[in-house]
Amino acid sequence: MLGLTAAAAGAFALPRAGLAGVAAEASLTLEMANRFSAVALNAIQTEFPNKLDHVMAGPADVQAPRAQHPIFYGSFDWHSSVHGHWMLIRLLRTQPALAQADAIRAVLEGHFAPANVAVELAYLQRPESSAFERPYGWGWYLRLAQDLAQWDDPQGRRWSQQLQPLTDAFVARFIAFLPKLVYPIRVGTHTNSALALGFALDFARATNARPLEALIVQRARDWYAGDTDAAAHLEPSGYDFLSPALIEADLMRRVMPADEFSRWLGRFLRGIEQGKPATLFTPGKVLDRTDGHLVHLDGLNLSRAWCWRAIAAALPQKDPRRAPASRAARLHAEAGLAAVLSGHYAGEHWLPQFATYLLTETP
Repeated sequence: MLGLTAAAAGAFALPRAGLAGVAAEASLTLEMANRFSAVALNAIQTEFPNKLDHVMAGPADVQAPRAQHPIFYGSFDWHSSVHGHWMLIRLLRTQPALAQADAIRAVLEGHFAPANVAVELAYLQRPESSAFERPYGWGWYLRLAQDLAQWDDPQGRRWSQQLQPLTDAFVARFIAFLPKLVYPIRVGTHTNSALALGFALDFARATNARPLEALIVQRARDWYAGDTDAAAHLEPSGYDFLSPALIEADLMRRVMPADEFSRWLGRFLRGIEQGKPATLFTPGKVLDRTDGHLVHLDGLNLSRAWCWRAIAAALPQKDPRRAPASRAARLHAEAGLAAVLSGHYAGEHWLPQFATYLLTETP
């Protein structure tokens, strides 16, 4: 999720049209799915330009991205490649008439070959890779693994089995790391704790990974259950693609029973029923979509939309906070979806995945 040169972006140029007017409760249409999948299918097969998260122990570690990551080498960085692959799997699952379904299956068949899994696993096992993509890439990988595990498709089941060594490795990383993390990471970018925990918790529940589920619930309560008066009036920061306050609430609605969550939310975010703080109800603004950091704010609008929608769904039907939360979800969805296919690779290599999560995930 960073910027590229105009020349690099041109390699990915496809005819574009805006997605303005698509509201938070809309579903992903076949037309949108075809456009999103065309961009992602290109990106996950394109090695350069590439931003590696790579610690080198010596000269032998000077390698091209595809040598290190024969599955997740495309889309500019490893985590964007992971959620690009996730999106293509989600679209295969939910859009039977997807135009490029056969092409997507062929590419994923090659990428998920056991020999490639072995190389990705060997990279993770390097001592220098202990913090590789922690925790954002970990969470998105488990989101991918969850979709494969829940897909009733022969090829999907085989891919899930082939990827199992990687899945086991990321589960083990969460279990080893979370007890050592004394304080949560409350930022609006990749190192945020709550997003990764939410995705990992969904995976754990979907796959009956009980030790992981219990650990995440305990750590979430340790870190967040006592929180009050979130500093949401200071959001967003200039490079945010997550709201630290809302992504925390999105995690806690998974962790707490509905009544407890409602009370907690009242202490954590006061004034929702009055549209306060106004900063959480106002979409972020992007002035330069060729800048890979500034365009994060388009992602912020999409992630805020899915958080507000989930928060509204978790509240009682007559709760006065429900309607303002739903309105905020619609407003942010409309702003975010209008920018997904801007023609600039800085955003296009990852924003369709955020849009797909918003439009296909049921809170």
